[in-house]
Amino acid sequence: MNPVETNHSFIDAIAMLVADHENVKAKFQQIEKLDEGALRAKKILAEEICAALTVHCIIEEEIFYPAARDAAKDGPDLVNEAIIEHASAKELIEQIKIMEPDDELFDAKVKVLSEQIAHHVLEEETEMFPQVKKSQLNLVALRDQMLERKKQMTVQGL
Repeated sequence: MNPVETNHSFIDAIAMLVADHENVKAKFQQIEKLDEGALRAKKILAEEICAALTVHCIIEEEIFYPAARDAAKDGPDLVNEAIIEHASAKELIEQIKIMEPDDELFDAKVKVLSEQIAHHVLEEETEMFPQVKKSQLNLVALRDQMLERKKQMTVQGL
């Protein structure tokens, strides 16, 4: 699957974000199953994970989080926590991008990133998303904005 999915079949913004979460989770599972010597496959999967997470962070921070901040009951607190979690993940992403799979800390950094993302996803899907769903936010229009931004990033080569 293309790390920057621009499919219009998502019912709304939350479904689109959940699909991103599932895509990245599957890639983390694939990388964990690779043999130690599968360096090229590790590098490719790590690059796909980093690209998908980068795009995902951008659409959340530019489009979804500002809307969620205003719409969700606990929006400001949830969004602030999510932004801090993104900052931590982005640091690891930048480190992983310049590493080679045979670097001593490569596997550990990918594992820690996987764990951080799993925690972040759990909080979004169990706390933020249910509150946003209960709001009056137009999640279909938000999805369309997010898809458009993904297309722009695809053109830009992100």
